[in-house]
Amino acid sequence: MNRSAAREEAFKLLYSLEIQKENYREQVDLYFENEEIQDEKMKEYINQIVSGIAKYSKEIEQKIAENLKKDWKIDRISKIDLVLLKIAIYEILYTDVPYKVAINEVVEIAKKYGEDNSPNFINGILASIVKESENL
Repeated sequence: MNRSAAREEAFKLLYSLEIQKENYREQVDLYFENEEIQDEKMKEYINQIVSGIAKYSKEIEQKIAENLKKDWKIDRISKIDLVLLKIAIYEILYTDVPYKVAINEVVEIAKKYGEDNSPNFINGILASIVKESENL
C-alpha cells in the first residue's frame, strides 16, 4: 500500500462526504466499490482517516477557525481546502505521522485538485497550527 495514494483516496471520499452529508457508512462502502479499492490495508488506512476526522470533527474545525485571518469564517473556505486541512490536522494532532509529511502530502494534493492559492493557504494554516502545538 502506498500511503500517498491512500491519503488521496481518503481526500476524494471525504470530499464526497462533505458534499453529501448523509448515509455515511453507505457512502464509504459505495466509494470502495466504485473506485474498485481492493487493498485491505488501503481500506483500513482510509477508514482510519475518515473515522478519525469524524471523531475529532469539532476539535479539528476549532483549530481551523482559530487560525484563520480575522475577517474569515470557516464556511468561506473551499470544500477542497477544508477537507485537506482536516486530513492534515487529524494526522498532525491524533496520529504518529510526522507533521512535515502530513503537510507536504496535503499540499501536493492541493496542487492537483485545489485552486492556485490553495497550497499556500493550506500551508499557512497548518504552519500556524504546528507552531501553536509546539508551544504547548
